[in-house]
Amino acid sequence: MPKNEPLADARDMFVVHAMLRREFGLAPELIRGVDGGDHQRAGVVADHLHLMNGLLEQHHSGEDKHIWHRLQERVPGEIASIVDIMEEQHEAIHQGYERVDEALGKWRADASAEARDGLAAAVDGLLPILREHLAIEEERVVPLIEKYITSAEYRLVAAEGGQETPPELFPVIFGMLMYEGAPDVIEDIIAEMPAQVQGGIKQMASSAYADYANKVYGTPAPRKTTV
Repeated sequence: MPKNEPLADARDMFVVHAMLRREFGLAPELIRGVDGGDHQRAGVVADHLHLMNGLLEQHHSGEDKHIWHRLQERVPGEIASIVDIMEEQHEAIHQGYERVDEALGKWRADASAEARDGLAAAVDGLLPILREHLAIEEERVVPLIEKYITSAEYRLVAAEGGQETPPELFPVIFGMLMYEGAPDVIEDIIAEMPAQVQGGIKQMASSAYADYANKVYGTPAPRKTTV
């Protein structure tokens, strides 16, 4: 590990995880609430699931690229096994969201009740491993990141994700993060943004997510997820 460099503050991991828990946790009910043959509504929900699938993939690919190999090199042998567990779970989650993506394609094609139920089942299948992984990561990996990964190294995950995010989607995505994010962590994230963005981003993102949630869930304030 580079010497004399500040270590990572990984509290934003909890903010990202809260978003993933909520949006994926609400998804099966959301999907099953679409009537068979309702192409318009199916398209709205499918677009949302496609976005969330992409954010999950982006989050995990960033960790795979910038975090795991550094931890494997740096953590003491007696705790290195948790890194292997995380990588195994990442592979299981990858397979899960690929099944979701495949089911999404089928539902988009015909909006049938059969394809809808297949998609809901695919999300149901992803949720247990996703929830287990997020919980273990928070309990056991975040402390390792904050002990063995530098701030500059950790920021590469968010920086790469930001490059892949279409600018028009940023307010909605940041609003998703703000919705259940700890206020002090949100303020720290904003402090890392360009100065010209900082002043109005909270109101813009909050409004953007409220409008988005109203379209997707029928309410600007969807149920918060705490499990």
